[in-house]
Amino acid sequence: MSESTQQAVDEVRRRLRDIETQLADPKVLADPAAMGRLGKRHSRLRHVVSVADSIDHLTADLQVAEDLADEDPDFGQEADNLRHHLDAASAELTELLAPSDPLDHEDALVEIHSGEGGEESALFAADLLRMYTRYAERVGWKVRELTSELTDLGGYRSVVIAVEGVPSRPAYGYLKHEGGVHRVQRVPVTESAGRIHTSAVGVLVMPDVDETEVDIDPADVRVDVYRSSGPGGQGVNTTDSAVRLTHLPTGIVASCQNERSQLQNKTEAMRMLRAKVAALAAQQVADENDRMRRDQVRTVDRSARVRTYNFPENRLTDHRIGYKSRKLDQILSGDLGEVLDALHADEVKRRMAGPNDSQESS
Repeated sequence: MSESTQQAVDEVRRRLRDIETQLADPKVLADPAAMGRLGKRHSRLRHVVSVADSIDHLTADLQVAEDLADEDPDFGQEADNLRHHLDAASAELTELLAPSDPLDHEDALVEIHSGEGGEESALFAADLLRMYTRYAERVGWKVRELTSELTDLGGYRSVVIAVEGVPSRPAYGYLKHEGGVHRVQRVPVTESAGRIHTSAVGVLVMPDVDETEVDIDPADVRVDVYRSSGPGGQGVNTTDSAVRLTHLPTGIVASCQNERSQLQNKTEAMRMLRAKVAALAAQQVADENDRMRRDQVRTVDRSARVRTYNFPENRLTDHRIGYKSRKLDQILSGDLGEVLDALHADEVKRRMAGPNDSQESS
């Protein structure tokens, strides 16, 4: 470990001790919001320290194995394995300490909505929702649906999910690359002549920030209540429980109708509104190649795509980095890790190659 890296790790250890001191403060213990915020930071910093400790142990073990290999060649293979793990851990630590977007460590809200293609687009929106949900199960993320609008054939006109990540793979840091227009080419279930159609689905990814991070004046929010539509039970479609919030300074709208009470819907709608306001604020100060991608969804137009899903060829193409895979069926079943890792690696490469206005690495 280089001297500069060691100094950075020592600073992380100091910050971790400071947070642990704050977490033991009775005032903090009595404040759930502060506990949650500090808890997230503690998990992130603890992960950095864990990787650094792993490097120290691997380095020591490698030295022993190399010394023994001089006398017993059988230890040569052990030394090679240790070098492999040490290289991987060193690369992870370098990435963790690199300048990054502080929002990367937040949980995420993912909004999927249909666009060109009518019912076929809505059905593919359901496919994307299933893909993200199954991938989340693989990596230990927690997913909860906040609001949705179904079609008669089981597709989604729109759906919003909350995704809670883990320290080693934060939800927003990885899922933000999903923002944009996703184009699908396949034979729709509604097509009787077997012709391939092209349709589009929009995905918007926002950091799931709490009220301490985004201050929204209640006077700036118009609240409208209305009767829920779509599938629902007693008390859902029979009362004015759905809530629509409009942030007057920006015109941003967030709505929720899935919960049974107006208060619950208002709480979830405010959660989405905060995320959208935070995303807009970050986008306004972002550089052309910086964190909040400017190609996130404005209009769900097929020509503005970030990714294409070609069913006849079982091919996925990400147009931003030229990534291609002939395992579309597996990806849609939740095997999305290779795609997200490629996008994340591209961002890290660009981030480390040039200056970044954000210096918070953890």
